[in-house]
Amino acid sequence: MDVLSDVVAAMRTGQPHSSRRYKYALGPGDVVFLAYGQAHTLSGALDVPLREIRMQPDGTWGGWPQETREGHPDAVTLCGFYRLDRERSHRLLAELPQIVHLPATAGGHRALRAAVELLGTELEEQRPGTDAIVTSLLDTLLLFILRAWWESERAAGRARGWAGALADPAVAAALRAIRGDPAHPWTVAELGAAGGLSRAAFARRFTALVGEPPLTYLTWWRMTTAGRLLRHDDLSLRQIAERTGYTSEFAFAKAFKREYGTAPGHCRRTAP
Repeated sequence: MDVLSDVVAAMRTGQPHSSRRYKYALGPGDVVFLAYGQAHTLSGALDVPLREIRMQPDGTWGGWPQETREGHPDAVTLCGFYRLDRERSHRLLAELPQIVHLPATAGGHRALRAAVELLGTELEEQRPGTDAIVTSLLDTLLLFILRAWWESERAAGRARGWAGALADPAVAAALRAIRGDPAHPWTVAELGAAGGLSRAAFARRFTALVGEPPLTYLTWWRMTTAGRLLRHDDLSLRQIAERTGYTSEFAFAKAFKREYGTAPGHCRRTAP
């Protein structure tokens, strides 16, 4: 399951899926995850006509429905979002459905429910340390959402692609090894041994589930790690090269430019 942490760390996404429309009846405590940032609407019921609400020039919202029950809303929603870099897609996020709906069933996804409750409490009370806590809880909430989706896919026998890779002990062991030490000069034989398979058997299984050979994925993860370090750390290029398995700045810069289409220094200077 450590690979799910990598998804949150990288937070890359692919292109949105089809424009097909979906309708879901939501209940108290339900969680909905929109993986591709597509437009969506909320209404009091599935058959209620939608009303467009726009911000007016004076900063007020036009078309807002009247409050009921003496000023108390019928429902309160808790929303959060990530700003995603769409230029590099993480395989797991690219395989998510357009909408992940996790109903609040009795006894289901207890950790997810707890995270939602904690997040709601922090946002409602706004005590010292709330800003830092909310940031951490959003990452935690995303992990629980991904885990809940993965577990539901596995339980329903639909664990394919990355969901299948996470469920496969040998491939999951190799992914953890790469994540734990991307600077190590991994070979296919070593990664296979981590999962108890021969070199050939491991290479076939990894490629079938992940969608690319082990060393190709290793390079991708090294470059993803390097991109994150360039944007968020003050390490020198030599230090980043060492942490991602390159013996020289030149070799690292060449691999980075091949992957990103730009030099590492330029990437750092233009980071948001």
